[in-house]
Amino acid sequence: MFAASLLARFMHCPTKKHYGTAKRVLRYIQGTIDFGIEYQKGKEAILIGYCDSDWSGSQDDMRSTSGYAFSFGSGAFSWASVKQHSVALSTAEAEYVNASEATTQAIFLRFVLEDFGELQTEATPLMLDNTSAISMTRNPVFHQKTKHINRKYHFIRDALQDGVVDLRYCKSKEQVADIFTKALPKDRFNYFRGLLGVKIVNNLEGSVEV
Repeated sequence: MFAASLLARFMHCPTKKHYGTAKRVLRYIQGTIDFGIEYQKGKEAILIGYCDSDWSGSQDDMRSTSGYAFSFGSGAFSWASVKQHSVALSTAEAEYVNASEATTQAIFLRFVLEDFGELQTEATPLMLDNTSAISMTRNPVFHQKTKHINRKYHFIRDALQDGVVDLRYCKSKEQVADIFTKALPKDRFNYFRGLLGVKIVNNLEGSVEV
């Protein structure tokens, strides 16, 4: 997802390096054609989100990349890898903006699930690996750190107070959304891929695969 999103930025002026990267992505797809996302039966139907961002990962304009993924009991069913609209001045700001973007998706998914008869009575857990960003959402006194951030991102504080989302800390090594923000070593990539529910279809016995 991250590689495809990155390559899409150079569709109108690709270089040989981009063509080589695209070929590598196609080789990966060819080698994982038998993989699917596992959705296990009998799991508790609770919406859980993971969100993460890099900091100034784009060398062209120094903007950060936001990534998030949502699961509903087992495998991921909603995810994104998107470059942020403004330059973040710190890792905390990049994570704060990313958490706000993930919150909008969480609100949308809660509406959709309610239409399907799966009302989420509790706040949706949103997992972050940056304690400073979590503190910024809970403490509006951090004026010096947040006064330059676009107002549209501050609605996350209302969502937190209204019990729509619940920001929680998770360790970076368990932050599966990291796979949507940057290129990762093979072992870590495969580990996060497994946490998202992506497995070989032949091994998905007694479950539903997509």
